[in-house]
Amino acid sequence: MRTLFLAVPLLALPTPALAGPLRFEEALARAEAQAPSLRAKGLEVDARRSALPAAGQLPDPKLGLGIDNFPVSGPPAGSFVEDSMTMARVGISQDVPNAAKRHARTSRARTDVEAAEATLLSERRRVEVATALAWIDLAYAERRLAALDGIVSRLAPLPSAAKSGVASGTARPAQTLQVRQALAVLEDRRSELAAAVARQRAILSRWTGEPAPEVVGNIPALTIDAAALRAAITTHPDLGAAGARVAQAEADVGIARADKRPDWGFDVAYQRRADRYGDMVSAGVTVSLPLFAKRRQDPMIAASAATAAAALAEQEDMRRSLLADLEAGLADHAMHHEQWMRARDTLLPLARSRANLETASYAAGRAGLLDVIEAQTMLADSELQLLDREAEFARDAVRLVLTFGGTANEIRHDLARAAWHGGRGARTGGGSPRLWPGDLAP
Repeated sequence: MRTLFLAVPLLALPTPALAGPLRFEEALARAEAQAPSLRAKGLEVDARRSALPAAGQLPDPKLGLGIDNFPVSGPPAGSFVEDSMTMARVGISQDVPNAAKRHARTSRARTDVEAAEATLLSERRRVEVATALAWIDLAYAERRLAALDGIVSRLAPLPSAAKSGVASGTARPAQTLQVRQALAVLEDRRSELAAAVARQRAILSRWTGEPAPEVVGNIPALTIDAAALRAAITTHPDLGAAGARVAQAEADVGIARADKRPDWGFDVAYQRRADRYGDMVSAGVTVSLPLFAKRRQDPMIAASAATAAAALAEQEDMRRSLLADLEAGLADHAMHHEQWMRARDTLLPLARSRANLETASYAAGRAGLLDVIEAQTMLADSELQLLDREAEFARDAVRLVLTFGGTANEIRHDLARAAWHGGRGARTGGGSPRLWPGDLAP
């Protein structure tokens, strides 16, 4: 299924003096530049790259200083020059791990860099999705609040009408209380929506760094191409991070296997004796003997291999999880589209017609004030429900495209390409956005 979500103009709302206007694509760019978590992951990449050259190097050489064969008994006791074997020694020794081990350590360090880079990409995707959803949520929270303000203004004459009805005898005194109660319920709901606006603004500020961000511009027009999203699963950053963990575990297997090969080392020493004796030079080589591999190296190899197998299984689990999340998201997207269209084309018109009919019947004396209140309340619920369903549809589109599709830069290009559709959307003459016949393709 290929679905296009058209641009929807946002209602202009009063905002704090310090508010920073942000279009959708600007919010994404700001978050990518300012998110502390991305800076942290970038520094981790720098750290891994800095450590890479040291991974395969030899250990530091060791300097040895000492006195050999110093007499402590007999005639030469306590003398540095009486015994011909007494000497001052200075030497250098160097351990040399086997080449396979040094190569394996370099490979492990290289996979550490790749893992850090993959984690950075995964974090960037997470920040992009969270920022996009925060922008969408704030946009629709403001629209809900503006819609409810319009509803309250529309119902403002009802208390006066109720009092007039009581005075004329067409309404009972208790009905004035019911009108006030209905308006109080709406005021409660307005308080909830105002809090939601503040809450979503705080969330968007958390990602963009703006102290009081204001959303401006259109709801993004994003194309949902299910086949392309499924194909893009293989390049998902989270799957790449899982693959990097597999590579790290396999590198650990290489290090464990390299331990079965002998390491070696050498040392050279210069030995100074008394002037009447000649000086000496010593040299030697050491070789490790992995004679007990079954008790030492083999268990570590088996443990590393099991860890690598576990990482591979986790990678497959990640792939299945992403695919399941995508399919569930596509199903929700289709459902929310149907519900949005039903609310826009059926439920809201019916609620509006009922409210108009009840109002006309009340004016003609054929309906009571409670009937008008009930109809107007249902109309208010339908208007807010339409915004709720539209918001769910918009969230689906943004989450699917940014989570499973391209990067934020690609999304910005897609939005520019879809600007023509926003122009068509303007032909609807206001109100809720309209999906044109060509916008839905099988």
